[in-house]
Amino acid sequence: MPRDKKWIWEDEAYPHFQYDFKKLETRLASVSRKQGELNTLGKIISKEHLQESQVLALEEEIISSCAIENEILDRQSVKSSIKEKLGFESVAHYTAKTKESNFVDILIDANSNYHEPLSLEKLFAWHRKMFDRHKTLWNIEVGRFREKGTMQIVSGVIGKEKVFYEAPPHDRLKEEMKAYIRWFNSTPSSLLKASIAHLWFVIIHPFDDGNGRITRAISDMVLSDIEKSNTSRLYSLSKSINTDRKGYYKALEKSTGYIVNAESMDITIWCEWFLGTVEKSLTEALSSISYIVEKAKFWDRHRTTTFNERQRRVLNMMLEKDIKKSENQLTTKKYKKMANTTAPTASRDIKSLLALGCIEQVLGSSGRNIRYEIVAMAKSI
Repeated sequence: MPRDKKWIWEDEAYPHFQYDFKKLETRLASVSRKQGELNTLGKIISKEHLQESQVLALEEEIISSCAIENEILDRQSVKSSIKEKLGFESVAHYTAKTKESNFVDILIDANSNYHEPLSLEKLFAWHRKMFDRHKTLWNIEVGRFREKGTMQIVSGVIGKEKVFYEAPPHDRLKEEMKAYIRWFNSTPSSLLKASIAHLWFVIIHPFDDGNGRITRAISDMVLSDIEKSNTSRLYSLSKSINTDRKGYYKALEKSTGYIVNAESMDITIWCEWFLGTVEKSLTEALSSISYIVEKAKFWDRHRTTTFNERQRRVLNMMLEKDIKKSENQLTTKKYKKMANTTAPTASRDIKSLLALGCIEQVLGSSGRNIRYEIVAMAKSI
């Protein structure tokens, strides 16, 4: 890209993005495989556990998407709103605040109405919901394009600011979004579409604020369409983005013009990062749901086993933790504390649980350092 054309949208080839498919092929196959695995798991777990996973994924998506923009939401309010809107909890339990409720509406719309065409009306409606209670607090245009002026992403101390990105001017937004929506509605859903849709919307940056949250909702639309998910996907893309914000912004910088590429329209770096992040999200979800399945199997296997109150309490506490981590494995001292009992009683209870086949000694532990783990978890790892 010539140096007098600094930003990607200034290039004469824009918006004809390019990418090296060979570099992406392996990652695409891996992500698709994990999408299939997660879809299969979602079909075999109980309705209760499926709902639990849906609520958690949607909760993490909403909380994390806002956290990326340094906006903190009330988690309990978000959860209450999700449960009410998905029909998992009665209105009597509904205690969500308006802001949290509106964010839930946006994500549920993206996750469940993915078959609908994208339109400016939908995007403007999302934007109005996003800033419903902020209009008097924020000097921004709500539910319409940003007005005249330069939209820049700037960082650094006053006098030494660095412009990381400058978006297209206001007078180009109508045509930019018309092209974007036409491409979006005519392009079949795929992982590459989700990647490009995300980057392209960020490039246009049509709103004063909220662009990142809306583009992540658009990515959700595409991913939900690929998976034909019912109401809510089982993983959170924004959670993974939020844990790697540095990588997120670096990938954007390398793809939008701040760090100039030899091939100005080549977005392979962005696609690699995006697909890697989707895969990370899927891996975490698979681990989480597999854990839920293992817990269900454990209690099903011991549905006729008689436990005393202490044993049942300790087993439940163990099953709620990541037992794969050594610090969460059971010892006599931990049992004593968890069950609020004496050391002799703890030893007897542990001996009984060993005989019942509920727990087993961790390989390599012995003597005063002897540790135990849930048999179901030990066998599944």
